[in-house]
Amino acid sequence: MTDNKLSIDRPAIESLLTRRFFYAPSFAIYGGVAGLYDYGPTGTALQQNLINMWRQHFVIEEDMLEVDCSIMTPSEVLKTSGHVDKFADWMCKDTKSGDIFRADHLVEAVLEARLEGDVLARKLAGASIADANAAEVTADAADAKKDKKNKKKGGPVVATKLDDSVVAEYQNILAQIDNYDGEGLGELITRFDIRNPATGNEVTKPVEFNLMFDSSIGPTGQLKGYLRPETAQGQFLNFSRLLEFNNQKMPFASAMVGRSFRNEISPRQGLLRVREFTMAEIEHYVDPQNKDHPRFDEVADIKLNLLPGSVQLTGSTDTVQMTIRDAVAQGIIDNKTLGYFMGRIHLYLMAIGIKHDLLRFRQHLNNEMAHYACDCWDAEIKNSYGWIECVGCADRSAYDLTVHSNRTNQKLCVRENLTEPYIYEKLVCEPNSKVFGPKLKRAAKPVLEHLESMSPADLSAVKDAMASDGKATVTLAGTVADGTYEITAEMVTIENKTFTEYTREYTPNVIEPSFGIGRILYSLLEHSYSVRPDDEQRAVLSFNPAVAPFKCLILPLSNHASFKKPLLDVARRLRTNGVPARVDDAASVSIGRRYARNDELGTPFAITVDFDTAKDGTVTLRERDSTNQIRASIDEIVDMVKNLVAGNATWDDALSKYPLVSTTAAE
Repeated sequence: MTDNKLSIDRPAIESLLTRRFFYAPSFAIYGGVAGLYDYGPTGTALQQNLINMWRQHFVIEEDMLEVDCSIMTPSEVLKTSGHVDKFADWMCKDTKSGDIFRADHLVEAVLEARLEGDVLARKLAGASIADANAAEVTADAADAKKDKKNKKKGGPVVATKLDDSVVAEYQNILAQIDNYDGEGLGELITRFDIRNPATGNEVTKPVEFNLMFDSSIGPTGQLKGYLRPETAQGQFLNFSRLLEFNNQKMPFASAMVGRSFRNEISPRQGLLRVREFTMAEIEHYVDPQNKDHPRFDEVADIKLNLLPGSVQLTGSTDTVQMTIRDAVAQGIIDNKTLGYFMGRIHLYLMAIGIKHDLLRFRQHLNNEMAHYACDCWDAEIKNSYGWIECVGCADRSAYDLTVHSNRTNQKLCVRENLTEPYIYEKLVCEPNSKVFGPKLKRAAKPVLEHLESMSPADLSAVKDAMASDGKATVTLAGTVADGTYEITAEMVTIENKTFTEYTREYTPNVIEPSFGIGRILYSLLEHSYSVRPDDEQRAVLSFNPAVAPFKCLILPLSNHASFKKPLLDVARRLRTNGVPARVDDAASVSIGRRYARNDELGTPFAITVDFDTAKDGTVTLRERDSTNQIRASIDEIVDMVKNLVAGNATWDDALSKYPLVSTTAAE
């Protein structure tokens, strides 16, 4: 594997996830559809726990306003937002087989395969690589042995030495691959002879492909609609209602969890690139003149692994570790509110179990910046597929509220009383109605609207032209009276006037953290996966108790009749206290095997009912990662599990209170 990918036995973990039905391809008995997945009981519970923690961490702790908006969206809404014209990826096609590729992914995969071949060739030749810590690239060959079906996207790695200058050029391109547009990707494909890795055939020039699923609303089919590509637009359109609900107070945030849809060109990589997925999005509305955050100091000293755009443009992917405070002060992160949410995102990902050294924040380059954003950072998590964008944190400026307001003539703005009146001068154009209207006739209204919409500099130029030449010309386009018109001093008066305002009206800017729950879930699965040191066939998912799908396993030592009542009693008491518990009473299977198969589900604790239970009412409590066990009364163990799951106690606390017990059952 390269340093950009997590070294893990991916075929083994994918086998586990399928076998234990965390998730599986949808409609499988009909052959399945790429990019669509069904979650099983364990995956559903895990996803819901991630959402519950997200809701606690953001919605509740930040006092956000949660909404639930329509999935089906009229075309006019998404036309206004820019998605109809700009929500697209670059696609190319095998000229003979017709295979479809996302252009940037194809270039990336082929160049990475060539670099890995270069590293392998140098290693085989006994040469050192001056600039790399990439000797472990050859682990990809081991992956191929483990899973013959898991073909490399860039084709087989062939040991071929490249010139040092070519290596440097490839690395520079890969460091800023997201910065290339369609023309740039086409030039790379031609220049480096990028072909379909599977067939060796040439591919077409990249063309744009809109990612939205279109549909029609109503029986006539005349109202065009789309399945929403994000949850944000519903929140923006309800801004005025949300502001009123919040008693006109700023700043505030809305939040939403829901399904979104994107017609991916070539969905691959399991849950990482799908066509239907769960998003959790926040829209934080802030005064554009004051993007400070009152709780900034709470996160200011958190150190993040940052990959700024300026570093990427040098061809490097080396991260810089610095505090959020320093990053904002140096202008690397644009403002304190953006920095605050990056800190909160970091804390959430740490809380669910993402590893710190496998998380970085990468700044978007100009060409990849969304059409609405003025600054954006992705929280990228490293897994076996590489660095994967899992959370976007964008400053959308006032784009969305402004375009929707302009299109609908509905004000989506904030009005606030000023502590002191605001006095200012403004250049104003006033028509002489006795001359202006009769002279311009049907063009009078659009010409006046044009003059009133002019910037101060343009309006001043009209005034100067009338003063020097006695007239000025204005040109209208896109109106009912397009053309060029003469404006004279007798038609209008343009002069500075003094205004006093007691209220301020402004369109808020929006800071948007956007979470891809499926991507986070898959990355967490890889970060939590391991095998027992003494038995590689025994897999363990080391979820922390808060996110674990099932918190506690309850099992009898055997199928002895005396075990049934305490078994059901323990299960009832745990579930009544809100602790998801799973009973495994298949006594025909050894207790060690039952422990093992629930370790695969990530269940952190196990309560065993045995012959001592019938005698003295005690049970054992096993901790998954250490496999250590303690014994106490049912009351004490149930109470301990409640505290362990709630985060009010640790396993070390349990060990300090109760002695370890030896077990005769084979682990």
